[in-house]
Amino acid sequence: MSAVNTVSETYATNLPLVHRGKVRDVYQVNERHLLLAATDRISAFDCVMPNPIPRKGEVLTALSAFWFGRLRHLTPNHFITADFQRMPEAVREIEDFHGRSTLVVKTKVFPVECVVRGYLEGSGWKDYQLTGKICGHDLPPGLRQGERLPEPIFTPATKAASGHDENITEPEFAEIVGAETAAHLNSLSLKIYKEANDYALTRGIIIADTKFEFGTDKDGNILLIDEVLTPDSSRFWAAKTYAPGRSQPSFDKQFVRDYLETLDWNKQPPAPVLPEPIVEATTARYLDAYRILTGKEL
Repeated sequence: MSAVNTVSETYATNLPLVHRGKVRDVYQVNERHLLLAATDRISAFDCVMPNPIPRKGEVLTALSAFWFGRLRHLTPNHFITADFQRMPEAVREIEDFHGRSTLVVKTKVFPVECVVRGYLEGSGWKDYQLTGKICGHDLPPGLRQGERLPEPIFTPATKAASGHDENITEPEFAEIVGAETAAHLNSLSLKIYKEANDYALTRGIIIADTKFEFGTDKDGNILLIDEVLTPDSSRFWAAKTYAPGRSQPSFDKQFVRDYLETLDWNKQPPAPVLPEPIVEATTARYLDAYRILTGKEL
């Protein structure tokens, strides 16, 4: 399955490549617009795995488009279209872009991750075990892994060009982006998370945590950018099987991380090849996330 219809890298001789990230290839379309091409690459522990996940790029593209539309009333975003037929001709000439491309407004990106946590897991759980806090937030004692927090919390992180993103405090966040912008991004991130999680719960999914990215357009307006509430950027748990005190079954790439934790691997490149059953199960989880959240088959 993994060798069929996968795209590990995109190539376009007619569009300048701006950046090749862990998952997305970014192209310059014109002075004001970029093309984000979501490949089937998957990263874990900041390493890109050698083999791709079929249909992953399609899920990231379609689910982000769904959320951009659903959340547009809360904040402007950079999304223009993911409809291949509405793309500029230079984009439509590249078959690999089909189904995995998003035309967006070009922005100046804030160099931070706006992370919101509603539940205690991941690096937040590790921080809490050591300090009783997450990014400076005091939390009640005795919380269990996966526990719902009294209120969602904003826990920003640095946006590392390479290596691991690092959790930072809100004062450190304000030093990077400015106090006024920090307050706005904090409030906006919490508002988006709460509305998205309320909706997801009606579909049977808990959004345990997620990260948002923001940038400014040429007029200085703050836009929600990149991907939004996907299995790459969020933890999605099945509400019906949720039980704090353990790791939760998920519809996201935590499944891959859990597999990698069973290996004798130092989490440094080169990353190990993922076995076919892990690849197929990951594709199934990503497709399930899209189907459950949108009510549609991809």
